[in-house]
Amino acid sequence: MKPTLTLHTPRYADYPELVRIWEASVRATHDFLPDAYIQLLREHVLSQYLDAVMLVCCKDRDRRILGFAGVANGRVDLLFVAPEHFGRGVGQLLLRHAVAELNAERLDVNEQNPQALGFYLHEGFEVIGRSATDGLGQPYPLLHMQRGRATL
Repeated sequence: MKPTLTLHTPRYADYPELVRIWEASVRATHDFLPDAYIQLLREHVLSQYLDAVMLVCCKDRDRRILGFAGVANGRVDLLFVAPEHFGRGVGQLLLRHAVAELNAERLDVNEQNPQALGFYLHEGFEVIGRSATDGLGQPYPLLHMQRGRATL
C-alpha cells in the first residue's frame, strides 16, 4: 500500500525540520561538498533562503514532513527530500505541484549531482546552460534547466 502524501504550507515552527531535511538530503547526494561548505550553506538556508521563496512541504499520514520545495520568480530554488524517502514519489509530487500550481519553469542543479539531474530530466526538464560556479561563486558547476515543451 502506498503511503498517503499531502501538501501543506509549512509554518515558521517547521523551519528546523526543513533545515534538518535539507542537510540530510545534501549529505546524501552532494558528496563533493566539504563539511565546512555544507555548514555555511546551512546557515544561508536558515537565515535567508527559506524566507525568500514560496514554500510547500509534503507530509505523510502521520503529518511528518518528508520533503519540501521552494519557488520564487518561476524557479524551483529548493527541492529536498529526506533520504529515507528518496524514490517514493515525494520529490515528484513536490516538483509537479511547483510546475502546475506555482508556475515554476526553471531550476538549477549541481552538475556533480547525477541523481538529481536524472530526476529532473525524467520529469521533462532540459539543460539549457551551465555556470562554472554555484550561487556563492564557489567552483561547484550548475546546470540551468527549463521545463520542456511537451512535459508534465
